[in-house]
Amino acid sequence: MSIRVRVNGVDHDLDVDPEMPLLWVLRDVLGLTGTKYGCGQALCGACVVHLDGEAVRTCVLPMRRAAGKTVTTIEGLSTDGSHPVQKAWLDLAVPQCGFCQSGQIMTAAALLAKNPKPIDAQIDESMAGNLCRCGTYVRIRAAVKKAAGITGE
Repeated sequence: MSIRVRVNGVDHDLDVDPEMPLLWVLRDVLGLTGTKYGCGQALCGACVVHLDGEAVRTCVLPMRRAAGKTVTTIEGLSTDGSHPVQKAWLDLAVPQCGFCQSGQIMTAAALLAKNPKPIDAQIDESMAGNLCRCGTYVRIRAAVKKAAGITGE
């Protein structure tokens, strides 16, 4: 069965099992390895991408649910790392090990697309489902605020 999906601006007709998780289509079929496998249960957020602009967990999302939709991965957020969230992440040296960071960045970008000037509680609520084993949560919040142009706190 062929499933049509647009990934990072490119249309693909993919002959994959409709129940195959989107994560494995992205990584194993399309070679987009920026999206990470963390828990396989939609608990950690390492696998977050945008599906029609919404942050989704790809490790449990069957490919059939992505059919006819637009997927944006960390590779498609910007081609040169110039997205404001990516720049803020680098400016504030957010990552330590970096494993969770693509999911963190994609979640933050989805938040700012919907709410360009979130308050701390909104940032914390949006980012709460993304786990960081290194504990960089304070820097993550600061980077989201920097990307949003929020200063003085």
